[in-house]
Amino acid sequence: MTVLWIVLGTVIFLLLAALITAYVCFFRIFYYPSGRRKGGSLKALPYGDIFAPYKEEMADWIQRASELPCKEVSVTSFDGLTLRGRYFEYAPGAPIELLMHGYKGNSVRDLSGGIFRCFALGRNALLVDHRSAGNSEGNVITFGVNESRDCQTWANFIVREIDPGARIILTGISMGAATVLTAAGYDLPKNVVGVLADCGYTSSEAIIKKVIRDMKLPADLLYPFARLGAKIFGGFDPNERSAVDSMKKSTLPVIFIHGDADNFVPAEMSKENYDACNAPKRLVIIPGAGHGLCFPADRERYLKEVGEFFEPYL
Repeated sequence: MTVLWIVLGTVIFLLLAALITAYVCFFRIFYYPSGRRKGGSLKALPYGDIFAPYKEEMADWIQRASELPCKEVSVTSFDGLTLRGRYFEYAPGAPIELLMHGYKGNSVRDLSGGIFRCFALGRNALLVDHRSAGNSEGNVITFGVNESRDCQTWANFIVREIDPGARIILTGISMGAATVLTAAGYDLPKNVVGVLADCGYTSSEAIIKKVIRDMKLPADLLYPFARLGAKIFGGFDPNERSAVDSMKKSTLPVIFIHGDADNFVPAEMSKENYDACNAPKRLVIIPGAGHGLCFPADRERYLKEVGEFFEPYL
């Protein structure tokens, strides 16, 4: 009887330890309540040495964007969240880019420069806050799993509410890039003519494991607990869908852009997505550009490559 109690106690202890580890992983990686968000202001500028040369330019983009006329818009997600965005019109009937931001970012911080890039190419811009970001509802970041379904919702919104004849480009940076790549494998409106993926990763598992390794922790040991935490506490499976898997079946043209000095999402991930893509494609590597900095690092080449790539489809 004593041995039985010891075994039972050991099993309960291990289960509790697994559950606690899963919760800690969930809380650190996926949970992002409104109280922890930086909001949409100059204080939201990213930090780190790689951003220092571009801080003034980023601040200028944010300030100028705040002075532009725009239309506040919103949609309801498949699971009942209110998601919000801002529509900036360059010209009636111009192509529309649907822009999606990065992990724990927001549309103001990550995408204000995208407005002026779109305008330089003669395009309108719809900037959206992901679920659990900016002014949108939600507390769980799903690394593109549910965000890609939200992207589909936003694309349908453009056709329904903004311009039934719109030519739409799905554009994303970092997690937003993985999001639009994943969404490319969905049933999208015929209005969607292509995808612009700037420094996107291949899958939730790949990027989470990479970050865990960067922290000098055992990624193969901890990731199963992170996945378990996402399932139990977040209600989703991070392995359910991925950018690289969508690339194998999507027929949408895709331009992949990445900096070769990106230490957060390695450029090899864009190369892997590019290799998996069976549609018309282009891979652009920007020398010396860090994470999310390809446009400010080489604005002229960025505009040239993106303009030339989409010209046949617009």
